[in-house]
Amino acid sequence: MANVDSFIIDLTVVLGASVVGGFITNRLKQPLLIGYLLSGFIIGPFGFGLISNVEDIKSLAEIGVALLLFTLGVEFSLAELKRVKDIALKGSFLQIGITIGFVAIFALFSGWVDNPIQGIFLGAVISLSSTAVVLKTLTEKGEINTIHGQVMLAILITQDLALGLMLAILPALNQPDNLAMAIMAAILKALIFFASAFVVGYWLIPPLMKTVAQTENSELFILTTITICLGIALVTAKLGLSIEMGAFVAGLIIAEIEYSDQALAKVIPLRDTFASLFFASIGMLIEPNILLDNLGLILGLVALIMLGKACIIFPIIYRFGYSFKTAIEASLGLNQIGEFSFVLALMGQELGLISQEKYLLLIGTTAITLVLTPLGMRFAPEIADWLARLPLIKRHFNLEPKDKDVFLPDTICDHVVVAGYGRVGQVIVSVLHNRNYPVLVIENSEAAAKKLRQEKISHIFGDADAELVLEKAHLTQAKALAIALPNPASTRILLKHALEIAPDLAIVARSHTNQEIDILAQMGAKEVVQPEFEAALEMGSQILTTLGEAKPMVNHVLDEIREDRYLSVRSQ
Repeated sequence: MANVDSFIIDLTVVLGASVVGGFITNRLKQPLLIGYLLSGFIIGPFGFGLISNVEDIKSLAEIGVALLLFTLGVEFSLAELKRVKDIALKGSFLQIGITIGFVAIFALFSGWVDNPIQGIFLGAVISLSSTAVVLKTLTEKGEINTIHGQVMLAILITQDLALGLMLAILPALNQPDNLAMAIMAAILKALIFFASAFVVGYWLIPPLMKTVAQTENSELFILTTITICLGIALVTAKLGLSIEMGAFVAGLIIAEIEYSDQALAKVIPLRDTFASLFFASIGMLIEPNILLDNLGLILGLVALIMLGKACIIFPIIYRFGYSFKTAIEASLGLNQIGEFSFVLALMGQELGLISQEKYLLLIGTTAITLVLTPLGMRFAPEIADWLARLPLIKRHFNLEPKDKDVFLPDTICDHVVVAGYGRVGQVIVSVLHNRNYPVLVIENSEAAAKKLRQEKISHIFGDADAELVLEKAHLTQAKALAIALPNPASTRILLKHALEIAPDLAIVARSHTNQEIDILAQMGAKEVVQPEFEAALEMGSQILTTLGEAKPMVNHVLDEIREDRYLSVRSQ
């Protein structure tokens, strides 16, 4: 009974500390897992020693890892992968392969590892980027639908897929005497397991989940989901593969059935709870003396890894036909070590592929790269613009739109320039075309540019906020500029450059947040439109008309709200 009481106390302390650590890092706008790591360190044996049995916590943490990989499998999107398949598949595997190769060679010749196998393992750990941190930062900046946002997500999706392969092969790496046979055996086991799992997933799991769902009992549904996750994970463990790979495959199976969204919604709260235990348990292993004694080395590794990964990712994206700026922004967003690298590193330590000291150095390095990622992504556009002005870059990189990317009549004037051809931009172009106004679109998506070519709409392929691109748009002869970009930073940069070229140009800009409305107006935009407010105003208009209000009175009310830039309806 005393052991049970002790375990409950330990569990409460870990969860409570995770809440405090997570809250503090959230207020500091840092990844929550940093808070979990620090809270684990503070309460662990090298901190205040508040935990009496670390092993029991680590056992629960393994469930957290399984649930992390399970939800990753459920969220895995083959549709997204197919949409950007070139950069996602070819580009991502190039990035992973080159990173593993460079890291293995560097680590071997610098004496950081004893043999090539350990170097390959270290390269695999470093090759992964953080889906959670990058996605969160893109969402906060409103850049999910930008071209660099889509490129980053495409690469991250493939890295998640590659993680499953790494988890399958990793156990074979600690058999160096017969490595080739061990890897072939691991791949064969994985293939047999995948085939068997998907047969089960196609024939048995859908009717089982349907039967359970028909009971309309949430408890039964979540129990069934977790049992499938952990059951398949245990099967992989018995086959000599990793539990994590089994959980990932279980997620892929559930993703293909009708009830995947419901399963994901039920599991996420449990995943987040147990994941906090996993990251806290890693924090408990951190020895401060090792980190302090090697602080200079850790900071050097941070600089080397973040610069090295950026230098690997940049040319790959650029060679796939994306602009210089897009390649810079994406490379500065993917140059950290990801949270799933913790999973690989822990497995590698258990398999003897990395020593305890190097494992702790890797944990410290990873944590710092995750903290620096939002900062790097914030200043990426400015860094790209600064680099583009350097003579060396101008000589070796094509910063201007290519002739084939400029689809313009010989002379164009009195036209409206539309920056961005997404959903908003397409509607603007359609409205202008119906009224016979000449239009010039600036767009950096190849898919959108192809559509513009097919519809014979004048356009320039490139980043709308780039000065060299704007020079091609004949802004001094234009009547107006509509900025419909999904990226707030690019919107502000474009507005500034456009007014420098044509100070009297009438500019209508799309705002992404309430705060941005005043900023864009003060910068010189003639009108600032906030799509969410406009949708709400239109709904209000329809309701007032339905209630019998006269149309002129309704329009008067809406015009008053727009004239003061939505001030009367903005939240305080």
